[in-house]
Amino acid sequence: MALYTDGRVAFIASDTPDAQEAREALIAKHGNAGLDTASIIVALGGDGLMLETLHKVMDHGIPVYGMNFGSVGFLMNEFRPDALDVRLRAALPTTIHPLKMRVTDANGRVSEALALNEVSLYRSSYQAAKIEIRIDGELRLDELICDGVIVATPAGSTAYNLSAHGPILPITAPLLALTPISPFRPRRWRGAIISNRASIAFRTLESAKRPVSAVADNVEFDGVIEVEVHEDRRHAVTLLFDPGHGLDDRVLVEQFRY
Repeated sequence: MALYTDGRVAFIASDTPDAQEAREALIAKHGNAGLDTASIIVALGGDGLMLETLHKVMDHGIPVYGMNFGSVGFLMNEFRPDALDVRLRAALPTTIHPLKMRVTDANGRVSEALALNEVSLYRSSYQAAKIEIRIDGELRLDELICDGVIVATPAGSTAYNLSAHGPILPITAPLLALTPISPFRPRRWRGAIISNRASIAFRTLESAKRPVSAVADNVEFDGVIEVEVHEDRRHAVTLLFDPGHGLDDRVLVEQFRY
């Protein structure tokens, strides 16, 4: 699927000297379109820069091709400055729909945010959090005592979710991972895999004594009482990957690491 056709590429980079130097070299060779006129964005950095860029271009229909200057670079391609135009023409798209988080805090304020990787609830004090979990309105866990809990997309399942011993989800799977962080009770509950059509609702218990914050990727809200999460298919982003190195390939490879 050829997406690179008109040469309108915008180059962005993280603040590291190597990424900035590479950006200047690529601009000298290919030019640099503005974000408002670009047909493709090339992001030079790590997964953090990629997530930040995807949030900026969400729903603008601009695909993003990343080249890795970070540590992990799960969402990035290998950095090679040569034949970039050829790579962009051959790149294959992956579309991701974000999670929508709706939180109500202790003062009754309601806020919303989108997450491409995960929505997480964390304890905000030395006290363990106590959290009630409902799926599609039905009570599934009346009290989870833990450090927190994660709802991860397939794209985010290899990030913090994996570190918390959650499952890796194939990128095209219509699933979400629900993973506890350091669960104390029920001690043997290790989470659940649920449909991406499900609505997940969390309610914090003893919230004054056991405050909890909620985070959608990098947007955080303190003192939450209720958190609702569902996949929002009205929003989407497109990542571009070199053939044979897409997210589906990387998710498969990740499952055989030891």
